[in-house]
Amino acid sequence: MRKILSLMLGLAAPLMAQAQTPHDDLTKVIDDHWAWWLSAHPVDATARGVRTYDDRIYDMSLAGRAAQVKAEQGFVKRLEAVGDAGLNDADRVNRAVLLWMLQDDIGGEAHMAERLMLFTTYYGWHQGFSGMADGLPFYNRADYDSYLTRLSLYPKQNGDALAITRQAIKGGYVQPCSVLGNYADSISGIVAGKPEETRFYEPFTRTRPRDISEADWRTMQARAVSVIADVITPEYRKWHDLFVADYLPHCRKSDSAASLPGGAAWYASRVRAHTTTDLTPDQIHTIGLQEVARIRARMDEVAAKAGYPSRTAFITHLRDDPRYYAKTPEELLQVAARQAKAIDGLLPRYFGTLPRLPYGLKAIPAAEAEGTTTAYYMPGAPESGISGTYFVNTSKLDQRPFWELPALTAHEAVPGHHNQIALQQELPLPPFRKYLAGFTAYVEGWALYTEYLGEEMGLYDTPEKMMGRLSYEMWRACRLVVDTGIHAKGWDKARAVAFMADNSALSAANIDAEVNRYISWPGQALGYKLGEIRIRELRAKAEAALGPKFDLRRFHDAVLAQGAVPLTVLDSQIDGWIAAEKAR
Repeated sequence: MRKILSLMLGLAAPLMAQAQTPHDDLTKVIDDHWAWWLSAHPVDATARGVRTYDDRIYDMSLAGRAAQVKAEQGFVKRLEAVGDAGLNDADRVNRAVLLWMLQDDIGGEAHMAERLMLFTTYYGWHQGFSGMADGLPFYNRADYDSYLTRLSLYPKQNGDALAITRQAIKGGYVQPCSVLGNYADSISGIVAGKPEETRFYEPFTRTRPRDISEADWRTMQARAVSVIADVITPEYRKWHDLFVADYLPHCRKSDSAASLPGGAAWYASRVRAHTTTDLTPDQIHTIGLQEVARIRARMDEVAAKAGYPSRTAFITHLRDDPRYYAKTPEELLQVAARQAKAIDGLLPRYFGTLPRLPYGLKAIPAAEAEGTTTAYYMPGAPESGISGTYFVNTSKLDQRPFWELPALTAHEAVPGHHNQIALQQELPLPPFRKYLAGFTAYVEGWALYTEYLGEEMGLYDTPEKMMGRLSYEMWRACRLVVDTGIHAKGWDKARAVAFMADNSALSAANIDAEVNRYISWPGQALGYKLGEIRIRELRAKAEAALGPKFDLRRFHDAVLAQGAVPLTVLDSQIDGWIAAEKAR
């Protein structure tokens, strides 16, 4: 009997040791969420090295979206059941970040505008699908077979998007007329020309994989041409024709989101989502006006030192002198590449930890270049051997000045987006934080902070470049005024354009594209300046608290050490770092 009892106790001991802890419960929720997210985003799953869903693309239908929200609500309940008690500091941050992301997504879907308005002047599903290949691996036959399968699935995705857009038109959830001037071209331009000339065919212009014979390669190339011509192109024409025939005639006369049904509440939710603060539109508007006044004073100083009687006179010179503009797209890309490599060489002076993943430089595709911003960054996928990419707009060359490139490159490439996002992908964090966390105020606030850091790095070594840097900061300060002015104070596009033109050195084309973006994507542009202000405040706090013990490289590493987080979480992280530095 004793032997049996002893054996039972011996078996019970490891069972007792394996009792679930709050950490275990949280880990299970996080793992389940990540597995679900990959299944709901199959193209992203492939990029992350999960090949289970290689024959699928994203479900854009309202039913599919409702199912996703229901799943997210289930994860929120599970996270709330776990609670904070018994969790360590890292677990608490993981729980808080995932909870914030889920609740923000669910909260957004409560607004019909969020549910039905599927495109902005910055991005639409047709643009996302045309760039799908940029984020996928192409190493073997399976990769190409998967890609061809996905191309053939577009009619379902496009059909769902068009059905939602028809519902949006019927309900009045449409973009303003003032921002849609070139939008039809952004649709038709993607499939203009021969199938072999489109972005869809680009993977078939690469070196043939070794496991595909020459004969099979030619067959696959022919299949690609057929799918692009017979499946993809007709779908893009459907969207183009619907846009021209039905959407444009019903476009909104008012530029303000407040004019939409439930628009004021929707805008308030977007302000909170993109700033991760509780600031009201009125408070943000005031901050913007204060920043505009401060930056104007600095611009006046730079103009005077450059020998010009006023800021306006210097800006007019910068806008009009042909010396500052490239003659060809290749020349602009060469200058941008030279600037990027110059910054690369400075990074170790300002950062103790740098990402391993490199980045490349490409021109923004012609079909979208005319109506989009000056440049943007596309994250890489280390698991699939894909680098980050710094995309530069080579359209309208007479409005893409060289003196903007130092600040632009710092923001979009290094030490801005590439440095932060590529490093985030390499941190020892749960996958959802590596790949999904993208809080605007943190991500864009960091990138704007690096433009400021460029002053210390010596990037602005001429009055022209310094005015370019200040113009870019002014651009982001103007956003606080213009975005809230349009969506909370009744401004129209003309007033917003005039305010931007009066205060920044941006060209007319850039101002038009940017204001269109703020109108069609309410709230997103607010995160940049508010995030940068907070990071600079935290740096000043650390410098004051640490005195001679303050190390700028270590501060930057601390800001980037946890990836993208809400600003309140960043505050607590830096407070903890300051305390640890004092104790060193």
